[in-house]
Amino acid sequence: MTESYSTGRGEPTRPLPPYRTAGPQAGAPPVYSPVPSMSHVPDEGRGSVTQAFTPVPPQASGGQTFLPAGGPGPGGPFQPAPVPPPVAPAVAGQPAYYVPAQAGPPAPVVAPAPPAAEPPRPPARAAAPARDRAARSGLGQESQEGDIQLDSALIAMIEAGASDLHLTVGSPPMIRSHGALKALDGFESIRPDGLRRSIYSILTQRQRETFEANLELDFAYAVRGKARFRVNLYQQRESIGAAFRVIPYEIKPLEDLGVPPVVSSFAGLPRGLVLVTGPTGSGKSTTLAAVIDLANRTRADHIMTVEDPIEFLHRHKKSLINQREVGADTHSFANALKHVLRQDPDIILVGEMRDLETISVALTAAETGHLVFATLHTQDAAQTIDRVIDVFPAEQQSQVRTQLASAIQGVVCQTLCKKANGTGRAVATEVMVATPAIRNLIREGKTHQIYSAMQAGADHGMYTMDQHLADLVKKGTITYEVGVEKCHHIEDFNKLVGRTARTNQGASTLNSGTMGYSPAGNGMR
Repeated sequence: MTESYSTGRGEPTRPLPPYRTAGPQAGAPPVYSPVPSMSHVPDEGRGSVTQAFTPVPPQASGGQTFLPAGGPGPGGPFQPAPVPPPVAPAVAGQPAYYVPAQAGPPAPVVAPAPPAAEPPRPPARAAAPARDRAARSGLGQESQEGDIQLDSALIAMIEAGASDLHLTVGSPPMIRSHGALKALDGFESIRPDGLRRSIYSILTQRQRETFEANLELDFAYAVRGKARFRVNLYQQRESIGAAFRVIPYEIKPLEDLGVPPVVSSFAGLPRGLVLVTGPTGSGKSTTLAAVIDLANRTRADHIMTVEDPIEFLHRHKKSLINQREVGADTHSFANALKHVLRQDPDIILVGEMRDLETISVALTAAETGHLVFATLHTQDAAQTIDRVIDVFPAEQQSQVRTQLASAIQGVVCQTLCKKANGTGRAVATEVMVATPAIRNLIREGKTHQIYSAMQAGADHGMYTMDQHLADLVKKGTITYEVGVEKCHHIEDFNKLVGRTARTNQGASTLNSGTMGYSPAGNGMR
């Protein structure tokens, strides 16, 4: 390609004439080098290409200039070229241009242009706020200085010994204390704008977008040095509402929760499936946290948890423990469980078995040598077995019965009962241990006989909910009326407590599905 130039006066472009060489002596004409950007601009009206040049004094260039070899274009290799001919003085406001060697006197030496100032560097990126770091790690956001009103309500709720805080527009903050709702003292009715600002101040941008898209959001929040909270945010009557559940920082041991010793044995199993069930707010998460903590203290294993959201924070003790939060660390329980078997786990905790895919992967993991803990919202052991099987299509249920009979190790059902002295709540449990007889009943589809097998299985650590409730009534821990409210079979319960004639109206139809209680801030007691 032939280099061309433009006179800058509307004349047609023409080939560059031969250059003559000049040394770097005083008074020598300036030499020219391509602009660093090597920009090429079209000559107006002709579509040809001209190359821009900038004058450089001989002292700076050593008397030589460099032109692109092989044609114009940025980034091309350069080679030395002869010094160009004298240049006519540039007209004010116009760039210098080339003329043939025989035209005009030499142009004066042009002083070098000052070096371009270095562009300012962007300011160093500030460290991410603690709230955002915590949200990305799945640990829940820490409270900030601006969240005074919300934190004050949460602290007041903790000091009142309540388990839950409800925030609803048009009502003062409400707390659940010993199972009953009441207004939180010292707070006025909540205004719509104030509630939205307070809640949005503790959300990350991603959480805001998720809530505005789904109108529901589960996340964790923490008041530094006080407690953590599981939060459910929802839309109601064109405003927002929120429910905060207290999660103690301290994980209490199983013996302090009031659960039977047989539950501790599940933490030492080499493999299999253990299910902890009960209605919402029955303390399932608290019991599972204590079981995982026991395994963490006594086993040198890799523990993986998948939760929505992460509630109790586990530290590495004898085991290595990793906790993943749905929505922050993984998209779903099913998605996390698809990959968990490639993460070399020994123990797997599934926050909730919600769908067929999650249940299927949990069963497979239990069958392939892993110890799996999970929760369901069922009321007793027999119902739990049926719930797992009924999730699958009818043509697969026979195979699933066989699979579950092999994998199941135990079921713990629980509920919370008001104590007779009014100081808190006691946990009532039902425990099924997978003996050979229990496995046969599951395999043969005779789950209705599991209740009788549990009644006779005391030697294996099994007992029914009615048996435990009757024991609590006899000890004076709960009242008879509370026992009737929570029992599954009123006739059996009355026989166990020695009150065959006394029943409450409608008591025969009551079961633990009507509870809806939740653990207090100091655990389940």
